[in-house]
Amino acid sequence: MVLSADAARTVVGIIGNVISFGLFISPVPTFYRIIKKKSVEEFKPDPYLATVLNCMLWIFYGMPFVHPDSLLVVTINSVGLVFELIYLGIFFIYAKKDGRKKVAYWLAGEVLFFIAVVLLGLLLFNDTKTRSLFVGIFCDILNILMYFSPLTIMKKVIVNKSVEYMPFYLSLANFLNGSVWTAYALIKFDIYVLVSNGLGAISGAIQLILYAVYCRYTPKHGDGKGSKQSELELSTNTNLQIETV
Repeated sequence: MVLSADAARTVVGIIGNVISFGLFISPVPTFYRIIKKKSVEEFKPDPYLATVLNCMLWIFYGMPFVHPDSLLVVTINSVGLVFELIYLGIFFIYAKKDGRKKVAYWLAGEVLFFIAVVLLGLLLFNDTKTRSLFVGIFCDILNILMYFSPLTIMKKVIVNKSVEYMPFYLSLANFLNGSVWTAYALIKFDIYVLVSNGLGAISGAIQLILYAVYCRYTPKHGDGKGSKQSELELSTNTNLQIETV
């Protein structure tokens, strides 16, 4: 039995949703550590702040009056938004004063930006095609920025010859997520999904190559050679333009 292009695309999209959910819950060990130590240590809130805005925009994108028949877009990003807000809430509780200010100011700025996008999308465009294009461009830009947010970590890996700062499973999930959504875009050509996720797959592949090259040089925890971990979580890269049929 041969699947039609639309059916195959739907199956790939569902797989993409599963991987995206895995990415949303991947920071749980990090925040368990923060709660246990009652300190954020050197962890940064930046990836979670970026993902909050990304999820809000994709939820708006999936609304029937913007991009019809996109229920999965709304559901998976709603789940992601809840997770990210919980993470930021934990970070806020255990961060120092400067860290709390950063979270509060950035969240306020993101809410204002989101409101501006919503108002412009609803007031300036009268049909779903142009609204989808308008909102989709913002979503695509954010996806590209988040896919390449680990560049500073990759530089640290090369300089220190250590993958301590680049978690393997997050790098793997980043690669798989980009690859699955690239396949999704190629089955029924979608340039917006293809560009950001194609670049994401490349970014993830580079991370895995670096891991393979430098993992043997990474000192084990507790041997006295490792430096204090300052893990920067890879942002949750969920380009979820699923068109249900």
